[in-house]
Amino acid sequence: MKVRTITESLGDKVLTTVERTGHLVSLIPADKLDWRPVALARANPGPDLGHLLGHLLDCMAGFCAAFYAAFPAQLEQFAVLRSAEVNHFCQPRAWKERAETYRQAISEAFELCGDEDLSRRIKTIFNPEGQTLLSLLLDNLEHLLNHKYQLFFNLKLTGVSVGTQDLYTLTNTAK
Repeated sequence: MKVRTITESLGDKVLTTVERTGHLVSLIPADKLDWRPVALARANPGPDLGHLLGHLLDCMAGFCAAFYAAFPAQLEQFAVLRSAEVNHFCQPRAWKERAETYRQAISEAFELCGDEDLSRRIKTIFNPEGQTLLSLLLDNLEHLLNHKYQLFFNLKLTGVSVGTQDLYTLTNTAK
């Protein structure tokens, strides 16, 4: 049996999270894109579902930015992704197309990356002295997971019947 690397396992988790997010996006009722949770007194009501979709694109773009910073010569084609609009009101169909572009790019980057690369320090605008590529990827995964759950919870509030099977892949994805 082949021993799986940390990078392969992390890549599987990220790509599964992207897939489950896409599944949740497919459940958004067409008439609910402008819906947002009712705000508590004096609280920020949060984004409507259309803007949440735009922010989910930003979450996926974060992986591409981290990989581009780590492998600029090998991933030159990622430079064009930096100019793609994120954090905007987005329709599910447009989201699906853009998410597939990011999914393919993330998959390509994980193929390039090895366990030894995860300890490399990458300078970022948030941390000019740098942090490890693993830390950047985990931060981006946490960001995506948080907003995937936000979408899940908001779908519940709109009356969409969603459960654990919509949020997680319940099968063993280890290869």
